[in-house]
Amino acid sequence: MNTSIARKVWDFHGGVHPPENKTQSNRLAITSAGIPGQLVFPLSQHIGAPATPIVTVGQRVLKGEMIAEAKGFVSVPVHASTSGEVIAIEHRSIAHPSGMTAPCIIIQADGNDQWIEHSGIKDYTSVDKSELLNRIRQAGIAGMGGAGFPAAVKLGTGDDQVIETLIINGTECEPYITADDMLMRERADDIIAGANILKHLIQPTQETIIGVEDNKPEGIAALQQAAEGSGIEIVSFPTKYPSGGEKQLIQILTGKEVPSGGLPAEVGIVCQNLGTTVAIYRAIQWGEPLISRITTVTGDACEQNRNYEVLLGTPISHLLELAGYQQKNSSRLIMGGPMMGFTLDSETVPVVKTTNCILAPSQKEMPPPTPAQACIRCGLCAEACPVSLLPQQMYWFARGKEYEKLEAHNLMDCIECGACSFACPSNIPLVQYYRASKADIRQQKDDAIKAEQSKARFEARLQRIERQEAEKEAKRKARKAAAEARAAGNAQAGKVDAVQAAVERAKAKKAAADPAQAAIEKAMAKRAGSAPSAPTQASLEAALASIEKRLVTAKEKLQQATQQGSDKIEALRIGVEKTEAKYQTAKTALDEFIANNPALNNSADPAQLAIQRAEQKTPRAMASGDAAQDAIARALAKREAASSMSDEERLLNAINALSKRVEKTREKLTIAQAEGSDTVDILMQTQTKLAEKLADAQQAYDEYRQNN
Repeated sequence: MNTSIARKVWDFHGGVHPPENKTQSNRLAITSAGIPGQLVFPLSQHIGAPATPIVTVGQRVLKGEMIAEAKGFVSVPVHASTSGEVIAIEHRSIAHPSGMTAPCIIIQADGNDQWIEHSGIKDYTSVDKSELLNRIRQAGIAGMGGAGFPAAVKLGTGDDQVIETLIINGTECEPYITADDMLMRERADDIIAGANILKHLIQPTQETIIGVEDNKPEGIAALQQAAEGSGIEIVSFPTKYPSGGEKQLIQILTGKEVPSGGLPAEVGIVCQNLGTTVAIYRAIQWGEPLISRITTVTGDACEQNRNYEVLLGTPISHLLELAGYQQKNSSRLIMGGPMMGFTLDSETVPVVKTTNCILAPSQKEMPPPTPAQACIRCGLCAEACPVSLLPQQMYWFARGKEYEKLEAHNLMDCIECGACSFACPSNIPLVQYYRASKADIRQQKDDAIKAEQSKARFEARLQRIERQEAEKEAKRKARKAAAEARAAGNAQAGKVDAVQAAVERAKAKKAAADPAQAAIEKAMAKRAGSAPSAPTQASLEAALASIEKRLVTAKEKLQQATQQGSDKIEALRIGVEKTEAKYQTAKTALDEFIANNPALNNSADPAQLAIQRAEQKTPRAMASGDAAQDAIARALAKREAASSMSDEERLLNAINALSKRVEKTREKLTIAQAEGSDTVDILMQTQTKLAEKLADAQQAYDEYRQNN
């Protein structure tokens, strides 16, 4: 027989006895809240990382379909609670003390409430523990009575960790809330079935207990009847707030105290909420994800106080409409109870996995808080604290933002139950100071982590820049050394140029003409309208520039392949050698042409000849001794000479000027290559462009000669 008569229970320090106000909402049975027209699903309804959307706008989804997947170990997915269409993924107001907005998935219900295919496990005892935990995780189950800690993480105890006691928390000590009470009365069998699944997962070595305050006699009786022969003990104990706190309940039922900053598993205990236990049962037995919960809607501003089975994502306004909410009679809207709940700024916020109550009190029932007065150091807050903290001292530290002292006084152990604020005769909102200080401390720690990460990134960037500079310097030195080696090799008398020998071998193997040279000759032939004419200096310089450009590209590809360890290195190296051979051949041809045509290169500048003719026509003035006046005279003479040039002289003048610029650029390029300078690439591009301009000028001259 499961009974609680002979079992010893303990007490915990502090606690208060606020008015319970539970009878208003536990007189009527649980009823369905129906399907609202639109549902809003925040991606973060739990402690840990927010879920990530896996649906898109316009997509149709079914009831129970996953719409956002867990991201990280401490995270759970989100499921559609009815069928419909995803109409938006955007920021909406969510249930939070700050009234903040957060990413949400919005679904327009189609009214069909069509389920996705799903099935449970007939015999969960034959299934591996990891598979059961994965089912619980994929069902999106998080704690439904507290902060929403992922259930699979809490239940995932290690094989080497001995758990003596499994506790199901049915305390529900917060005033006004009766969701768990009605769940015990109407669905006790589901609770016991879920507790048996937890027993199988945890394997407690001593006992499984369901703890309930003695102000719920109907619920206790229903549980005792359902638990007959299950080995699960139903334990009732005196009502005192906040006996529903995890650490407080453990102390009441076992006499053990969880150490500061510690977890229940460290003392051999796992504690799970009553509503969470039922959700686990439905996930394992029927394959249903967490898509609904029992929520109390109560307060004098509502015509009907009762509990609803609500689809997650349902707007609060939908529930309030069902309950006959009278806004003019309401002092505020609270999500949760009067002790630990928070005021809502909007009726559009949705019901989430942790929403156990919507409280709409009247002005008389819960008037606005009176202004805080000075602390009289009475010590009532310390007597009321269930964690044995020093609220008065922490209050002064919080006001002075002395966060290190707050942490030294174990601020993070505060469960924010509000007992200290309730007991304070000066009406100081102590718990609000502690919440704000906790947030500031967390922000400071996050900022410190980000600063350390930024410092690491900055140092890594400096190292990368230094490494790149060292690599560039090494490449410059290597280019300079290679150029010096080539110069020394070419200077050796009586030795055959290795590059020229390679060119001859390449010619012997490949009878086809050089593509660049062939292209040049083809263009010349096209201009002449006959067979290819004899090469000109301009055509040879254009061919040399084209080959030089290809050589630069080939070397860059070889360098990239070498750095990447590509299997094409050998083929690219052969290509570079062949291109270098073609370059030397073209350069030799140009040098020979210049040597064999001295008259062409040493002929008088057409512009200078024109100036001389102009001087013959107009006698030159004697030097005046004024430098400025002489410069003006020379400029005028040069302008007159240019105007007196024939078209042929003007074309020859352009060819000669471009030829000189090409030669000067080639000399600069040779010096830059020998010194390994950073200007090599720029000079190569300049030489290529000048050679192209020279070829165009030569073509214009050839066309002029043909037509005249």
